[in-house]
Amino acid sequence: MFGFGLPEMLIVLTIVLVVFGAGRLPEIASSMGKSITNFKKAANGKDEIEINAKKESDNRET
Repeated sequence: MFGFGLPEMLIVLTIVLVVFGAGRLPEIASSMGKSITNFKKAANGKDEIEINAKKESDNRET
């Protein structure tokens, strides 16, 4: 439909790396995965969604 191939995907990945940085990519991917899981649960009619508060170790600055 849109003609996304390997070269286009590499360009998108490069832009994402430049904008967000390599350190935040795991956090972003985890958030996206949880969002997709919650969306699927909501679409199936389940009332429970997963909401986790940040841990104290996540709030500490290094």
